[in-house]
Amino acid sequence: MSTHRDPEPIAPAELLAGRPPGPAAGEHLDEIARRVAADGRVNVILDDDPTGVQSVHDVPVLSAWEEEDLVWVLEQPGHTAFILTNSRSLPEAPAAALAGEIVGRLVRASERTGRGFVLTSRSDSTLRGHFPAETDAMAAALGEPVDGVLLCPAFFGADRFTLDDVHWVLEGDVLVPAGLTEFARDRTFGYTALDLPGWAQERSGGRIAAADVASVSLEDVRAGRTAERLAGVEGGRPVVVNAVDDGDLEAFVLGLLDAEAAGKRFIYRVGPSFPRARGGITMPEPLTAERLFADRPGGGRGLVVVGSHVEMTSRQLEQALTLGDLETVELQVPALLEDAEGEVARVVAEAAAGLERADVVVATSRKLATAAGGQSDLDIGAVVAGAVVDVVRGLDLDGLSWLIAKGGITSSDVGTKALGVRRATVAGPLLAPGIVPVWILPGDSAVPGLPYVIFPGNVGGPGALRDAIEIMRGGGG
Repeated sequence: MSTHRDPEPIAPAELLAGRPPGPAAGEHLDEIARRVAADGRVNVILDDDPTGVQSVHDVPVLSAWEEEDLVWVLEQPGHTAFILTNSRSLPEAPAAALAGEIVGRLVRASERTGRGFVLTSRSDSTLRGHFPAETDAMAAALGEPVDGVLLCPAFFGADRFTLDDVHWVLEGDVLVPAGLTEFARDRTFGYTALDLPGWAQERSGGRIAAADVASVSLEDVRAGRTAERLAGVEGGRPVVVNAVDDGDLEAFVLGLLDAEAAGKRFIYRVGPSFPRARGGITMPEPLTAERLFADRPGGGRGLVVVGSHVEMTSRQLEQALTLGDLETVELQVPALLEDAEGEVARVVAEAAAGLERADVVVATSRKLATAAGGQSDLDIGAVVAGAVVDVVRGLDLDGLSWLIAKGGITSSDVGTKALGVRRATVAGPLLAPGIVPVWILPGDSAVPGLPYVIFPGNVGGPGALRDAIEIMRGGGG
């Protein structure tokens, strides 16, 4: 008789009890950085929305991928770079085609510059996204065999980690399998599996069998057996990476570098914590006022744009709206679907008037619109995202001191389409522990020097958006 039991919500102390001790965070960073520099390759991260830069600082970000842009990024002195594809907003086939197109151009850029690269597909830390379509397309475009695809959705800053091949999400005081959270009920990327091998099988439509998914256990990582486990992986096999904190992940990366030095080649499908560890990048500290407002004075009006519809965002928005000197304009999605031009014009007019008196929040209506008449949820999302961009474009942004965009697709579209960002640098995080990144907009953007806060929809406590607004209002103090 089988003794298998599905994982259930559990207290952190109970789940972690009896585990072998692990290394301290940062213990291996200097060695990783030394080895990454000696290797010389760039970890090029195709990010399906712009929130994957949460755990890093001072790294280049591209929102364009012409071959010349990729040559530029390979010529930068560092060893980590992000390309923002926003592919989570696309249907699966176009998302996969885009990933393959970028990697094909990257191969040519590598040949021109003589600099090699490794590939990361960064996606959601709650497992929403186009897997395995994107990593399949990336592997095919490389033109050479890939031994395995590492599955490491960890985001330690938001208390999300993998143990016993289950991806856990902290909700309140208990850890919950990601498959039991609101994110698993996503209307586009939902799933029911409670462990990562089952998730890979479900997301692949059964092409990947759960029994064929390899694993590097926490015990393997902490005993230094990572390279040994990876040495036997071949044929593009998925590999679950178990790690409960930064120290574990850094120890895993050392073993990964050993395996790669011995000739193994992997693509990484990861959450936000992995790029920092793989690059040997120090933990980012929250930005100071001096850095936030070095190129643009603080103390002026601010704009908050909220597009995300997850329950966490709605709770955060509710708390943020209790602040004084803050006006709200709601972009009504049903009205938008009936008359986009008229609804955008109304919102622009009200937001512009509001900015004369106070900081302004432009938020999409909270009730999800239902797809109809042949439309998909992604189609509706594209209409809403386009309207948000049109609203921001329609405002006079020159008088702004800061801008916050809430939601991955929202922040990507506002940054690239409304603010005109093509190449930027991740300055660092606004909030500890590295969950809300900030770009300082470059000189060729619509608002040079503007601190642009990229706030993911699914992170932070109920008061996090309110905290972010208060920090920006205080001149970054």
